[in-house]
Amino acid sequence: MPSHESRPTIHIPGTTSHTIAPRSGREGQLRYLKVGTGAPLVLLHTVRTQAEHFRHLIPLVADHYTVYALDLPGMGHSEIVPGASYDESAMRTGVERLLTELDLHDVTLVGESMGAVLALTTAADLPERVRRVVAVNPYDFRGGIARSSLLARVVISGVLAPGVGPVIAGVEPRPALRKILQGGLGDKRALREDYVDELLQSGARPGYPTVARGVYQALPSLIAARPRCPEVKAPVHLVYGEKDWSRPSDREANKQLLPAADFTQVPEAGHFIALERPDVLADLLNAVA
Repeated sequence: MPSHESRPTIHIPGTTSHTIAPRSGREGQLRYLKVGTGAPLVLLHTVRTQAEHFRHLIPLVADHYTVYALDLPGMGHSEIVPGASYDESAMRTGVERLLTELDLHDVTLVGESMGAVLALTTAADLPERVRRVVAVNPYDFRGGIARSSLLARVVISGVLAPGVGPVIAGVEPRPALRKILQGGLGDKRALREDYVDELLQSGARPGYPTVARGVYQALPSLIAARPRCPEVKAPVHLVYGEKDWSRPSDREANKQLLPAADFTQVPEAGHFIALERPDVLADLLNAVA
């Protein structure tokens, strides 16, 4: 990994950190965590987070799967490439690099929020490699994180604003980040302070404000990818938190797009189920390992 990149402050027991080299100048080095034995399970995180988002889930499934937790392009501790795109297709390319460079087959893709959309579109692109998709609170509806709180709406609007947007993107006070993340939780206690520390450190890397702004600008591309859901040939399990930002109408629309999909709604949980109810995800994954 390039020497200027920061190192994670959280270590998930048993995991080892690895990288995938770029194939071209517009691609960066990708970092991922690996642990376990069995068929491959690929974990894809949410907006503004990283592989450690699954710190509580990984130990619960590592006896049943070989787990790969990816830092999406530019995020976490994956390389930041000047001028890179952060739209859905570029993020998907990063996921597909993991599957193809490591030659993974019989893959279970688990994604939360943005990661859920990428799990579905990757499965549509690589049906010969994907065995199953678990899509947790897919970020495929208008409003998204802005539905979580007034603070989130103000911050995201500021980051996207012309002129001052890059400046605002470079300012991330700890209380604001904590409050925004807690807006995605039914149980606010599920947000650990050491995880906030880790996100602040990875977000302080040179160039990250540009990544943050690029990701928020590209969120409409996640919504635009939603019609690809019926292309997925693998079995799909849709998982929603009862208090997710999505509305019942959003969830019902996805059930209609994927009529054969299994559906689970987690009582009292919010958007970040991997943080507050990893046991639910582990149970459904281990049951079909």
